[in-house]
Amino acid sequence: MDQTLQVRQAAADLVAAFASNDTARYFACFSEDATFLFHTLPQPLLSRHAYEQLWAQWQADGFAVLACESGNAQVSLQGDVAIFMHDVATHIRIAGEEHHLSERETIVFRRHGERWLACHEHLSVVSPA
Repeated sequence: MDQTLQVRQAAADLVAAFASNDTARYFACFSEDATFLFHTLPQPLLSRHAYEQLWAQWQADGFAVLACESGNAQVSLQGDVAIFMHDVATHIRIAGEEHHLSERETIVFRRHGERWLACHEHLSVVSPA
């Protein structure tokens, strides 16, 4: 399979796991040393473990992903690294309230043997036009 298609498939798998609120499958899409920069947090998360702990806390407080759609995807291959950019429409529930979010995301994937795993995720808010 073409490497660009492999990266697109890895991204699709990640989004599908997130959209279905499948915690184990979602975090399996990331390398252990992955880092995360989210506009909703005051500081970056410097490991998958740090994000997993925060995710568990969010879920304990009533967080759930209800749906997530990816659009306008672009892939840039850089050897054993790939940059995946897309627009994300997410429907979540936080403490009983539902929210619809429009965000833009960059996910950096790194080849691990035959797999592409996400090693960095940067989520930004999309400003209204």
